[in-house]
Amino acid sequence: MALPWALAVLSLLPLLNAQSSSCVNFTVPITNASLDQISGKWFYIASAYRSSELKEWVSAYQSAYFYLYSNYTEDKMLMREYSTINHRCVYNSTYLNIQRENGTLSGYDMGREHFGILILTKDPSIFMLAFPPEDKQNMGLTFYADKPVVTPEQMRQFHEQVTCMGMDKSEIVYVDETKDQCGPLHKQHDEERKKEKDPEGPKERGK
Repeated sequence: MALPWALAVLSLLPLLNAQSSSCVNFTVPITNASLDQISGKWFYIASAYRSSELKEWVSAYQSAYFYLYSNYTEDKMLMREYSTINHRCVYNSTYLNIQRENGTLSGYDMGREHFGILILTKDPSIFMLAFPPEDKQNMGLTFYADKPVVTPEQMRQFHEQVTCMGMDKSEIVYVDETKDQCGPLHKQHDEERKKEKDPEGPKERGK
């Protein structure tokens, strides 16, 4: 199961020059510093989609968090995602492609490549992914933070971007981290990774 941002069926993104001047610049190139900023653990907070089909799909998400690991030389990011969908934990591991000049990240789902425009703010603890605002039927915006609960100011920034793109707050779908069902699987994966690093397990002192 892909992250909510990858559910939009999009073709290659054109240069975006029709947005309101109050919107975040959608064509900022991705740098190594950008990748450093979004590497690590992130929580899916909310999303707004104009498409009723996509809105229905993301409504099935009760919570989601993921890890991103950057590979500068290959322009890829490893993503490990834990999602709670319809009260069931779903784990997914995949690679995202980085289009530096376009400022986009992309991933494959159901045989198609889907693109999201990376939006970084002055607050390094949040980021957003946008879908072409000139496509009034399929535009969308997703919101991520490094903690499961965001501050009023962080939420305000998301709401402002939703409004700027021409959507309404009523189109926003939120998740609830308290409904997470992936704790046991996450713990199991952590233990497995520790064993891979030290297959003999902990050693007694002096041996």
